[in-house]
Amino acid sequence: MFFRNNYRNMIKPKEDYETSIARLKKALDEADAVVIGAGAGLSTSAGFVYNGERFKKHFSDFAEKYGFNDMYSGGFYPYQTPEEFWAYWSRYIFVNRYTDAPKPVYNELFELVKGKDYFVITTNVDHCFQKAGFDKKRLFYTQGDYGLFQCSVPCHDKTYENEETVRRMVEEQKDMRIPTELIPKCPVCGKPMTMNLRSDDKFVEDEGWHEAAERYENFLRTRKGKVLFLELGVGYNTPVIIKYPFWNMTAKNPDATYTCINYGEAVCPEDIKDRAICIDGDIGGALHRLS
Repeated sequence: MFFRNNYRNMIKPKEDYETSIARLKKALDEADAVVIGAGAGLSTSAGFVYNGERFKKHFSDFAEKYGFNDMYSGGFYPYQTPEEFWAYWSRYIFVNRYTDAPKPVYNELFELVKGKDYFVITTNVDHCFQKAGFDKKRLFYTQGDYGLFQCSVPCHDKTYENEETVRRMVEEQKDMRIPTELIPKCPVCGKPMTMNLRSDDKFVEDEGWHEAAERYENFLRTRKGKVLFLELGVGYNTPVIIKYPFWNMTAKNPDATYTCINYGEAVCPEDIKDRAICIDGDIGGALHRLS
């Protein structure tokens, strides 16, 4: 297993951009299977940014009242009432789950792999893959989904789709508060509901989560030969989910190719440098060049 403290053994291949793109295109064309690992950088490239003009457009009233300047900070703010909490989070979920990404990066990625034998593992929770046309049976959302509620206790391992409730919260909120009757409560124990996002040991891995995990493991176990591990926008917050396993699986399969597209962190272990393609740049731009 590769670990973060082995970073001194990381290298950034000295290869120009166009050569890397050409190598990736060849690897994609020849691949028997493609395993896509996607992190936050992919959605950022698609325009799902959490600060700047997009934040001001949707949350200027919260920024003025509470003093934070990005969506992440707003998510951790200690609101005094559940009505305020859900006014913020319903708007947050709506703009990051039920609206389309500003740029067609996910759509271009789907066009590149839709005819291939592919599987996606992602730490993103914005559902962009399915909206772009990816087969939900070939997706594993490891960290949850903005579109699901769960019991905050949790008293049981089940999740609940929240679109109708979230849309009502957004439409009916006034003065940064939702109507009290819209506060979601667990149908089993009556305690507050929360988002199905992995942040602590209360995260619910429901039946769908376990089925997706099994499909992913089965895909990895049964695909041999020329496998392309395509890592997109994955940082070092949770490298044990995508990055380290991709390095290990590439090292163990002499016919595999590892690709990393990421601003500033397009590196690979020296052990697999001869079968690695590292592109330091915008993911959307690279995918557009490939297409």
